[in-house]
Amino acid sequence: MAGTKLRFGAFIAPFHPLDENPTLAIERDLELVQWMDRLGYDEAWIGEHHSAGYELIASPELFIATAAERTRQIRLGTGVSSLPYHHPLMLADRINQLDHITRGRVMFGAGPGALPSDARMMGIKVAQQRDMMDEALDAIVALLRGETVTRKTDWFTLDEARLQLTPYSRPSVEIAVASQVSPTGARAAGRLGLGLLSIGATSVGGFNALASNWAICEEMATSHGQSVDRSGWRLVGPVHIAETREQARQNVRFGLEKWIYYFREVAALPLAPMEGDPVDALIASGLAVIGTPDDAIAQIERLERQSGGFGAFLQLAHNWAAFEQTKRSYELMARYVFPRFQELNTNRRASLEWARDNHAALLAEQVQAVGSRVVQHIQEKGTENISPEILAMLPGQGPAKPA
Repeated sequence: MAGTKLRFGAFIAPFHPLDENPTLAIERDLELVQWMDRLGYDEAWIGEHHSAGYELIASPELFIATAAERTRQIRLGTGVSSLPYHHPLMLADRINQLDHITRGRVMFGAGPGALPSDARMMGIKVAQQRDMMDEALDAIVALLRGETVTRKTDWFTLDEARLQLTPYSRPSVEIAVASQVSPTGARAAGRLGLGLLSIGATSVGGFNALASNWAICEEMATSHGQSVDRSGWRLVGPVHIAETREQARQNVRFGLEKWIYYFREVAALPLAPMEGDPVDALIASGLAVIGTPDDAIAQIERLERQSGGFGAFLQLAHNWAAFEQTKRSYELMARYVFPRFQELNTNRRASLEWARDNHAALLAEQVQAVGSRVVQHIQEKGTENISPEILAMLPGQGPAKPA
């Protein structure tokens, strides 16, 4: 019997350097989601950012509405909506509308906001963002589940608020909370019975915190009368693969340095120190896969051992390689990595092994069946049109004789 099917997707911030046309960059993100849909990826999560120039998507909802029109089956999530930037009723209403527009393909990812530069422009103190997220998340979850909410905080008021549309998905869209190293996301996910998005799962700190964060999530769920499931836990990590390790390393020279520059100098997000060749450093730290499908398999197996099990692996989208090479990397994941974790070839392998093990007997039966028909023909018509090779297969037959 088949086991649990690991899902695959992408976490698309995105990251676009300043030397290219931003209109075309956003279009390429849409093309990537279309490509993933054709390859059979399960999910794509779209970020929200408002400053720093690289992460161009300000409204994941607008992107999702566009992508939904261009795709057939891939599920589309906000990855993530920054809750302190939105009134809870307005954000919940937009997500609920997307639930109907996409016929249930939308997912809601929530977080406090990743870029302090975003918060500063809106007059939000970074120290308050996580408390604001918790306050908004409580309200949004209740609204998306069809409840009426009355609540007053120092930054929003809800007065008998409710969504006017019954959710398309019941009891609501799937909801997940972003988590990195701190327990903030794990606590919120457990307290409300939500999924968990471990965005920095392959960073040193994030990797080391995987098991403890899930334990916190489960403990909080139990103490609040909720339940959580590992199938709703998603781990994120960067990947670029090619047919050989040498080709993968060559491919990422295209844009890796610009990505590193953004994280080190602009985004105010942690990136481990990297001495020497950045490709070697990323691989050695475990942060990234730059190699072959086998290297991607090894990374996911490593995450499985560390975490104890999870439901989906999301590739952190990047522009390390040219777009055609990036698309090829996603294709190689679908062709050679998915089957390892989704048991796609289990029955095929069993069938091949059975046919191999019974090859001699099956071949004998085939020869006997063909031979009987040849004998029947000879008895009726003689051997005039029978080739010597076929006659040689018949027991007791020597060289062909005239009819």
